[in-house]
Amino acid sequence: MPEALTLAKVPPHGSGREPAPPPLTREAILARLPELLETVAKGAAERERSRELPFHLFDDLRRTGLTFLRVPEVLGGPGGSFSDQLEVTVALASADSGVAHALRSHFAFLESLAIDPAAEASRKHAPQVLAGKIFGGAHMEINTPRPNQFRTRLTREGTHYRLNGEKYYATGAIFADFHSFSAMNEADEMIHVLLPAGRPGVTLLDDWDGMGQTLSASGTVLLENVEVFPEEIGAHRGNDPFRRRHGATRAQLHLVAVMGGIVRNVLADAIHFTTQKARAAKHSSADKASGDPFVQQTVGDLSALSHVIDVTIADVGRHLDRSAEAFAAGESDPEVLDRLVLAAQLANSKAQIMVGRLAQQAAERLFDTGGGSAILRKQGFDRHWRNVRTLLNHNPALLRGRVLGDYYLNAAREDFDEGRVF
Repeated sequence: MPEALTLAKVPPHGSGREPAPPPLTREAILARLPELLETVAKGAAERERSRELPFHLFDDLRRTGLTFLRVPEVLGGPGGSFSDQLEVTVALASADSGVAHALRSHFAFLESLAIDPAAEASRKHAPQVLAGKIFGGAHMEINTPRPNQFRTRLTREGTHYRLNGEKYYATGAIFADFHSFSAMNEADEMIHVLLPAGRPGVTLLDDWDGMGQTLSASGTVLLENVEVFPEEIGAHRGNDPFRRRHGATRAQLHLVAVMGGIVRNVLADAIHFTTQKARAAKHSSADKASGDPFVQQTVGDLSALSHVIDVTIADVGRHLDRSAEAFAAGESDPEVLDRLVLAAQLANSKAQIMVGRLAQQAAERLFDTGGGSAILRKQGFDRHWRNVRTLLNHNPALLRGRVLGDYYLNAAREDFDEGRVF
């Protein structure tokens, strides 16, 4: 059993109490990652086939410290960097892309603490995160005239409020301990509420009907006359344009990182299938599949694709490290912040385009490692392409290309300045 994190002081000698275990460090948390990946990867393909939500894995994650790695030291946390968190995301996706995807909202919440540690909300919620609590939620709605429009309403009822509406794309909320929702108040202002899981009137449905990422729990939330107290209401967190843009880039990169993890999984499946299961092709001169030069080239190409994707993702992560460090240090010069944030946005947009293309190519090339046996359902290889394609429909790569071209040709910045997330 991993040691528990505690912020309590060690009692004086002779008090009759055992000394509290030391807090988990960044190094200790990251050292646990390989063992956890083995647990997460076990049965991943079968879970997806049977649509079995892995609640037990999120219990494991709470105990490892990986859910609070990014909490800064000033708030009592291990002080992991954004790049640390990014590698955790890629690594988790290499074991089960649904698990990594489902943590998107939680890791966004962690980032808000890390870049603004002095904020009242950061000081309030850091102890909950350090206790292993996971934060999720849902903000988007479907069947509205346009995206980013909200019909969910918060209305006053005496000394408290009532929340009514319907949300979709509630990625990971079903695994979370706290749920955040956006709504319009009676003055038609956008607000956020943060509620503990299990609040009466909140119903989470596992009805995501996409062809991929089926275990990301990206379904519907019904909000039916939910009681909300004043202290659970916050203003829309979008007043600081630089933090908003940083957060939007992080949100987009999370999905790119999941794709990177899927390609690592493709490479691992290719190696395992070729060395442990596949026969040499009927007309091959080799005695076994691993000796076939065409299979060797396929696996070699997959290793190169995975490497290039990893390097690209890590490069964007370093850009976000720089902007995050500037925020946390209290940098206020708008020119400095704009330069740092825009550099991350540009790098991320390029990564979205290229990682998407390369990830689809890798998922298709996997089938070149074998004949008819490679397409059997029991192998589960088709899930990689379906999952990549599903993620690509979240942030359209064609839009990224147009936005980049408009910026370099015409200095157009509207998309970057608004910090759009799709």
